[in-house]
Amino acid sequence: MATEIALGCSGKTIPAVGLGTVADPRVDAETTKAAVLEAIKAGYRHFDTAFAYGSEQALGESIAEALSLGLVKSRDEFFITTKLWCSFAERDQIVPAIKMSLKNLQLDYIDMYLIHLPLRMTQQMTKIPVPREAIEPLDIESVWVAMEECQNLGLTKGIGVSNFSCRMLEHLLSFAKIPPAVNQVELNPFWRQKKLREFCKEKGIHITAYSPLGANGTRWGDNRIVECDVLDEIAKARGKTTAQVSLRWVFEQGASMVPKSFNKQRMRQNLDIFDWSLTEEESYKINQLPQRKGTILTSIFGPHDFLMEMDAELKQDSEA
Repeated sequence: MATEIALGCSGKTIPAVGLGTVADPRVDAETTKAAVLEAIKAGYRHFDTAFAYGSEQALGESIAEALSLGLVKSRDEFFITTKLWCSFAERDQIVPAIKMSLKNLQLDYIDMYLIHLPLRMTQQMTKIPVPREAIEPLDIESVWVAMEECQNLGLTKGIGVSNFSCRMLEHLLSFAKIPPAVNQVELNPFWRQKKLREFCKEKGIHITAYSPLGANGTRWGDNRIVECDVLDEIAKARGKTTAQVSLRWVFEQGASMVPKSFNKQRMRQNLDIFDWSLTEEESYKINQLPQRKGTILTSIFGPHDFLMEMDAELKQDSEA
C-alpha cells in the first residue's frame, strides 16, 4: 500500500503513488480495466483520470468489480482524481460536467476534482492544432465559483488545478473562498519546478506530479529518464531501476505522483520506493541534470499568442 501524504492542514491525505490512466494512443476499455484491477491487487488506491482521457468509464467499472470481488472493503478506500475539460470550463457547465464524470465513474463523489488546463475551448477538440477561434483564456473567477459549488454540494471532497503557474495561483488565491488543495503539474528530475514547489509549499497547496517518468511512448514524452546515465548509475549502485530513482526523487520533494504503467511488474516496482532514500550526493547529481519541459501547450493546441505567453510563464517556474 502506498504511503499517504497530508494535504495541507485539511486533515485529508493522498496516496503518495497513484496510477495514471492516460494512454497515448488510447487503448481499449478492457485493457484499462485489466490494468486497474491488477493495480488494486498490487496495493494502489489512488487513480488519476480525466474526461479528456476517455478512461473514466473503464475506471468506474474496475472499481465496481473490485468492490464486488472483495478486493477492497469500501469505496472510501479509494482516492479518485478526475478533471474538468476545457470545453466545459464555463460556470454553468461545471456542475453538469462533474455529474457526467460521476456517472462515468459510477461514484457518488470524487476525491479531487481539478481544472485540467488554464484555458477555455469553445468547441470539442477534434484535431490538432485547435483552430484559433476555438480557444481562449480561462475566466478563472467564474469557473472557481462553480468548482467551489461542486465541493459544497458534496460532489467532490476537494478541488484543485492542473498546469497552473505561480502567478495564476496567486490570482486564484486572491478571491477563492476554498483554496485549491492540489496543483497537478509535470515534475521529474528533468523538470524540477523549484520555484513552483517553494510557492505551493508556502501557500499550503499540494503538488501531484504527472509524467514523473517522462511519459515515454507518448506524443509529448520521451526517454530522457529511463535512458539517463546519471539515474542509471545511481540505480545500479542501489539495486533499483532508473524509474524507482526518479520516483524516489519526486517523493523526496514532498509531492505525490501518478505514473502511468499498465505493465504488472513495473506497477509493483513503482510502489517500491519507500524503504530507502537518496544520499545527499545522489540528490546533488540529480539536481544538476539539464532542464527541459515535456508538455508544451503550443505544441498541443497550436501557436496561439496567449498560449505562448503561458508556456513562457510556466517555464519560469522551474529552476534555471
